[in-house]
Amino acid sequence: MKKIVTLSLVTVALLSANEQVTLDSIIIKENLQSKIVNDVSNENLKSADLAEALTKNIPSVSLVRRSGIANDIILRGQKKDNINILIDNAKIYGACPNRMDPATSHVLSNNIQSVEVKEGPFDVENFGTLSGVVKVNTKKPKEGINGDININYGSFGYSKYSATVSGGTKNIKALISASTESSDQYEDGNGNTLAQQLDNKAKSNDQKYANDYKDMDAYKKKTFMTKLYFNLTDNQEINFSYTANRSDNILYPNSGMDAIYDDSDIYTLNYIANDLSSFSKRLEFNTYYSKVDHPMATTYRNNGALKMTNHMKSKIKGAKLQNDTEILQGILTLGLDTSKRTWEGEYSNKIKPYIRDSISKTDTKNKAFFAKYNKDIGNLNLELATRYDRTDITTQANAKNNDYNSLNGYLLGTYKIDESLNIFAALGKSSRVPDARELYFVSSTGSVVGTEDLKQTKNYEFDLGFEKIIGDFKVKTKFFYSDLKDYIAFNNSKTTNKFENVDAKIYGFEVSGEYLASEELTFDYGLAYQKGKKDKALSGQTDKDLAEIPPLKANLGVNYEKGINRIRGEVVAAKAWSSIDSDNGEQDIGGYAVANLKYENRYIKNTVLTIGVDNIFDKTYATSNTYKDLTLVTANSDEVMLLNEPGRYVYFNLKYSF
Repeated sequence: MKKIVTLSLVTVALLSANEQVTLDSIIIKENLQSKIVNDVSNENLKSADLAEALTKNIPSVSLVRRSGIANDIILRGQKKDNINILIDNAKIYGACPNRMDPATSHVLSNNIQSVEVKEGPFDVENFGTLSGVVKVNTKKPKEGINGDININYGSFGYSKYSATVSGGTKNIKALISASTESSDQYEDGNGNTLAQQLDNKAKSNDQKYANDYKDMDAYKKKTFMTKLYFNLTDNQEINFSYTANRSDNILYPNSGMDAIYDDSDIYTLNYIANDLSSFSKRLEFNTYYSKVDHPMATTYRNNGALKMTNHMKSKIKGAKLQNDTEILQGILTLGLDTSKRTWEGEYSNKIKPYIRDSISKTDTKNKAFFAKYNKDIGNLNLELATRYDRTDITTQANAKNNDYNSLNGYLLGTYKIDESLNIFAALGKSSRVPDARELYFVSSTGSVVGTEDLKQTKNYEFDLGFEKIIGDFKVKTKFFYSDLKDYIAFNNSKTTNKFENVDAKIYGFEVSGEYLASEELTFDYGLAYQKGKKDKALSGQTDKDLAEIPPLKANLGVNYEKGINRIRGEVVAAKAWSSIDSDNGEQDIGGYAVANLKYENRYIKNTVLTIGVDNIFDKTYATSNTYKDLTLVTANSDEVMLLNEPGRYVYFNLKYSF
């Protein structure tokens, strides 16, 4: 019997290589390889930050706290270019070398329909998927006239207003969505704002906020999205989309600079045709262009008189053509993929409009061919895939150009033993090339931080999992072992060329499930653990622990839904962060357990009222460590400054749909 249950994204925490999760009252359709998660815009009401939504609901995703918004994620011990982020099949790369604007910050949760998270190297369709890919699918226009209006208020002066309108006929449909939001500086559990955390912890007075800026807003953000869909025939479609993000005056207290603004634009064009001929079951052509403009400066700090600025820009354009053909009762996918990524930046101040390049203009050009074959053999589903990449990196710096070739692939199998037990196994190899920062970055003092002769990183990984249903109880477990060759690590012991290759291992497990106590009451849980080690310590160091490997994390939720009322309570907890790369700035962090509560009411027709409290007991805690791969403020203890999470946060959301 199909059961409709209410539970968080945590209950479906990535057992398989391909996972999608739904965030409202959900009808779960799943197997070991996929889960559909819809309505992210309706469920993630606390803020527009996708990173917070993923972290709160998926045990294997951890938050890297940078600010009140625009935070980063770690997926099963991997971040930066080691995981791919796609927005409607388009790539976007943040411009900031200090990760102030990760890819997840360029899409807002109110525009998101679903999120698909695929762990491991089991993706040949996209360039550079080393250890995982996050695919974000935004809202699509519908026939007729429909839309919604949202009003959201929260603690620390947070406010957000958003609206979406879509409509059209069977053959022509359009959508427009816009939002605006802002927030004061959040307070941690001790009642300290971002500026006060910096006052209490920073060793240098120069890096503290000047008196005129101590009470300024944490950020202001506006977005706009529009889409047009045309049905050319009954089996052919073409669609266009444009997304704009405009953020101003974003504070990053434990960095030496703040973002003056962060602007991004994403353009996509897609053509899809079904059943064109016996040789084309589905033909798809995708093209995209995205750009980011990101100046960061010392303007708001005590040392801000000269307005030292690093103005960074990033853009990428790409195209993909792929065709599905039915062969031998299976589906063969053949495709071509190409992209060109450009990254550049320069230092300046009030006196000198140009000091030097931080990253001289660098182009990363990729061309690839991929193939995938999927076939059912009784209760066994097999998928075999391969991809060949040719990548050329050219720079205007006085440094070495690089070229890389790679052949990757995977074998993935799912076997249904009976109606209550499925097993899954996968073996794969993937790679990713160094980025322009790792190769060529120069500090504000002129020191060369990048290492021009880095090798590409290779990941050899094995995953194994099962899903078991026992009455109304479900458990899913997944184990993984990742052998990383030429992993790119940061070596703080060096004065120049601080990035180096090292072999490393990451392994771990995930457990998740749910229990349907009754038609009204459900429980869900999730647990994730990973361990990372270098095969040998970096040059001049002794610590073999791999950086940015989060500790054991657990989620436990209870859901009650009856009639027009829905209540969810949850606990998110993590063990102390003790396995750390101390040679490169990481430090011991205490464990935590945070309780959240949310109530939803649909008493008024077409209207949903939501009231919630996060961190009910106003705990003071931190979730992200201080790896010196990022340039962070030094604390009084001579360690890198930790940034605490928000304290008790109360929010209210009113949504009207039509």
